[in-house]
Amino acid sequence: MKWGKLELHQRQSVGCTRGKVRFGMKVSVVLDFIDHGQIALPEFQRGYVWNRDQVRSLMQSLYRRYPVGSLLVWTTQTDKAVTRGEGPLAPGAVKLLLDGQQRITTLYGIIRGRPPRFFEGNAHAFTGLWFNLATETFEFYSPLKMKDDPMWIDVSELMREGAGPFIARIAANPVYAGDLGTYIGRVNPSYS
Repeated sequence: MKWGKLELHQRQSVGCTRGKVRFGMKVSVVLDFIDHGQIALPEFQRGYVWNRDQVRSLMQSLYRRYPVGSLLVWTTQTDKAVTRGEGPLAPGAVKLLLDGQQRITTLYGIIRGRPPRFFEGNAHAFTGLWFNLATETFEFYSPLKMKDDPMWIDVSELMREGAGPFIARIAANPVYAGDLGTYIGRVNPSYS
């Protein structure tokens, strides 16, 4: 999906601040750091509190390439870090996420299809997000509206499997064949 017309896990960067140093980092790298215990949530941070409207708004902003803020991390020695969640931390040093947890948890949940290891909250807030190729809008799954409409695609499935299955489904439908290039461009950044 081309995030800045939707391929967030490949293309989008987030700003990170460490001390007085600011640097860009791809979202995919941040998520990998979480998986490998290199980024963790300090124990004093609150749990996940975002609702579906906030999740939808974040994804719509990313799709439209609007600024969505940065992350603030603090690097500390792993053996001194007191963190939330299960799983080992990276040896040596760990980056504690001080600001941006709601956004990163949302992105992690949507892209990976599951909550991060430090998650505490309602995972229902970020599961079931779909994107409409025709209207370029995000909504949470509604079977009556989306079930048999090829214009609606599951965002988590798109992130995991790529655009191929969705493009094939649309290409097989003669109703949408005339606009196929437009729809491909909305989910595949190398096409447009």
